[in-house]
Amino acid sequence: MEEIILLKQGEMVLKGLNRRGFEEKLMGNAKRRLKRYGAFKVYTRQSTTYVEPQDGGADLEGAWEAITKLFGAVGVCRARACPKEKDAIVACAVEYLGDKLRAARSFKVESKRADKTFPMTSIQLSQYVGGELHDRFPHLTADMHAPELTVHVEVRDFDAYVHADPEPGAGGLPVGMGGRALSLLSGGIDSPVASWMIAKRGVIVDMIHYHSYPYTSLEAKEKVLQLARLLVPYTGKQCVHVVPFTKIQEELRRSCPEELFTILMRRFMMRIACRVAEKNGIQALVTGESVGQVASQTLDALACTDAVCTVPVLRPVVGMDKEEIVRIARKIGTFDTSILPYEDCCTVFTPKHPRTKPKLEELEAAEAVLDVEAMTAEAVEGIERIVLDL
Repeated sequence: MEEIILLKQGEMVLKGLNRRGFEEKLMGNAKRRLKRYGAFKVYTRQSTTYVEPQDGGADLEGAWEAITKLFGAVGVCRARACPKEKDAIVACAVEYLGDKLRAARSFKVESKRADKTFPMTSIQLSQYVGGELHDRFPHLTADMHAPELTVHVEVRDFDAYVHADPEPGAGGLPVGMGGRALSLLSGGIDSPVASWMIAKRGVIVDMIHYHSYPYTSLEAKEKVLQLARLLVPYTGKQCVHVVPFTKIQEELRRSCPEELFTILMRRFMMRIACRVAEKNGIQALVTGESVGQVASQTLDALACTDAVCTVPVLRPVVGMDKEEIVRIARKIGTFDTSILPYEDCCTVFTPKHPRTKPKLEELEAAEAVLDVEAMTAEAVEGIERIVLDL
């Protein structure tokens, strides 16, 4: 029979009466990602989602790559289906896992009998298959505690399935089950990681980016769009809202104390993001801020930033250090793009001595000389919207 892909559920199994909704969302997300790779049948039985190619033209390699980035599956494995008969299972294991069995020095067999009509218990099936495999590969040593290779046998509704150890999946919850958020995406390392972490919790994530041309280049804008594209295999379809931010920054430089520039700029970013969120039915903002990392990320500064927000602000990396964030950035493939040497708007007009413990009253006094509403509305009106899809 043909090789298939099995997706193993994680925390979704704990969802009780809501579980079927999570499974439906996982299957729908899988089908959308698999369209470009040919015809696949996707269905769920007994906490496992099956991805079966429907013809010889299906690209299983491409499908595998896409499925490993699908939130909601804690483990993924390529498996071979066979009839639910003990000798057919042995023959399938020998053929499908022969190379792995020859290369290993120790092994064990783990069986799961989801179909309770199967005449052998799980332990009996493991013992039988293990004995037969040992006869065919006598160099192998049985090791029940730390084997080099575990042969998995699953007897399910329609067939039996043989596979080696599952690989880690993307984990989390299916995107679309956790509401919608708008992530402030800069060109740095932190915000793509924060976006990825929120999407992992099942949240649909759109992006907002502040572009200060000509102080920031068109290459800087393209860098941010590339970061968004790198996230699409995880997040699915997203809209990137590119905000013209030059006029606001120039006005802040002309009219406000230099040491307050950064936090005033952040307050405008949050105001604009909240307007976009409210206009598009988005329930929260996401930022890549980590406590104490820069002057605008002290607790005092964050409180002053949040004071202008009308929707909740989520900060997934708030307690992480840079090394932890970089590790995730490398894992999800955004790090190399994030470190390209193109400045973003946060580095424009950076004050020499930014205030680390700003007071809300002094910020509001500084903003009193500005037409905050008009500046915000003009920026929102000038937004360019770019839709990115799988």
